[in-house]
Amino acid sequence: MIKNLWAPWRMKYINELGNSGDCFLCRYFNSPQDDADNFVLWRTQASLACLNRFPYTNGHLLIAPAEHKSDLADLTHTEMLELIQMLTKAQQALKQALNPQGFNVGMNLGRCAGAGLPDHLHFHIVPRWQGDTNFMAITGEVRVIPQDLAESYRAIKAAADAL
Repeated sequence: MIKNLWAPWRMKYINELGNSGDCFLCRYFNSPQDDADNFVLWRTQASLACLNRFPYTNGHLLIAPAEHKSDLADLTHTEMLELIQMLTKAQQALKQALNPQGFNVGMNLGRCAGAGLPDHLHFHIVPRWQGDTNFMAITGEVRVIPQDLAESYRAIKAAADAL
């Protein structure tokens, strides 16, 4: 028996993959007035932190440099330092807001490495909890995201603002 799992929110992501002229991270940097709508948690001159709209789990954040760069070697020392400082703040905010027991931190460089946006490098920081890999992912190839993006945004933003 064929079962359907409806995820209509994924269509926006699928459609954006084919639009190589549009980088959502650059769009976010150029529209600070839309930070709440774009789930941008905080920004500096050289970087920003935002919720991933297509998360592995609730609280999945992206940390990106302001400049549209695809290679780590193209980053300045200032950009590198600021990205690591942003990751540190992200981890602290996630700890305070969601109380995870661990984190995955990583970066996919290039489409074949899994980068959905290969031309604008960015870190992923994914909060993890003991037992969060459950039968849904194993048997149903489905992830269960237990928290609404707007709710996650409010909690993490409040924690980040308090740091």
